[in-house]
Amino acid sequence: MFGSERSVVEEWLSEFKSLPETHIPSYAGSLHLKKSLVPALYRVIQDPNNELLEPVCHQLFELYRSSEDRLRRFTLQFLPELVWVYLRITASRDRQSNGCIEALLLGIYNLEIVDKDGNSRLLSFTIPSLSKPSIYHEPSSLGSMVLTEGALCQHDQIRVLYSGLHPQRETFTAQNRFEVLCFLMLCYNAAVVYMPLSSYQSVCRMSSRLCVCGFPRQQQKLWREPCNRVLLDPEFMVQMLTAVYHAIYNGEWEMGREALEDIVYRAQLELYSQPLLLGNAMKSSLPESAPDDPRGRKVLQVEVTPTVSRISISAITTASIRRHRWKREVCSSNMSFSRCNSCFDQDEALVD
Repeated sequence: MFGSERSVVEEWLSEFKSLPETHIPSYAGSLHLKKSLVPALYRVIQDPNNELLEPVCHQLFELYRSSEDRLRRFTLQFLPELVWVYLRITASRDRQSNGCIEALLLGIYNLEIVDKDGNSRLLSFTIPSLSKPSIYHEPSSLGSMVLTEGALCQHDQIRVLYSGLHPQRETFTAQNRFEVLCFLMLCYNAAVVYMPLSSYQSVCRMSSRLCVCGFPRQQQKLWREPCNRVLLDPEFMVQMLTAVYHAIYNGEWEMGREALEDIVYRAQLELYSQPLLLGNAMKSSLPESAPDDPRGRKVLQVEVTPTVSRISISAITTASIRRHRWKREVCSSNMSFSRCNSCFDQDEALVD
């Protein structure tokens, strides 16, 4: 670590400690102007033996405890790097140099599982409509949806509980490790639109390295850092894919696609169905060419099916099927009656 980077970090540590409560909002607004601070903090986090790591982790936790959202997001941008360092050190069995990072991750988790009143937070989602496109399907490929459009629109108002009543954790164990990390990545993805480009790069690096370290694919990478194979959870890999997908379309086309390939590679080795399904769907939905925008941003081009406000005249309903069936039966009866009349006429002719 360079002396200039060290001085920047030390200045940041002392500045916040002496900051009055009334100056916190203005401090949060000016924090992004410190261009040299974020790279210096990454240098500290990446070196578990750095003597500044413990005070940095403590201050990042203090920022996250504040009521200012911008300070919380400032801490959250380092989450992928913290997770990578924590899992790398855990795989190496060196628990002594992992204490402050582990405490920071647990502290953020325990803050996020409760609301402002201290009650357990319940997470829910809105049931999506099949009339809207996704990486799994195009509405046009499903054919006519005139019979179900009204029912699907009503489902937009239904919210389903999918997570809640998370217990507080005082330490990491092999049983709860990925339960905590999955929840932390879920919090990161909820705020991923506010993250800077450096955080997108970090989440792509984390995803690639966690998936290939200890495997033959690591020999194809530019980084040769020795690392043991890291055990991964399929749900955690799904959260990684969510973050990588956003990074691909927000400035990190090359790193994002490389991370996507590495996650799918690891999912194939582990035979994890969830990340395989999502990863392959993402690969199929990506355009062939790189973004033309100099900032690396590319707009998602999807086909939007217009909402049908009323049932089409040609739509097949139960009543129309009944009428069609009745007409067919009447025609059959008329044809039979006509045949009977012709036969009767032929018989009369023979008698004559």
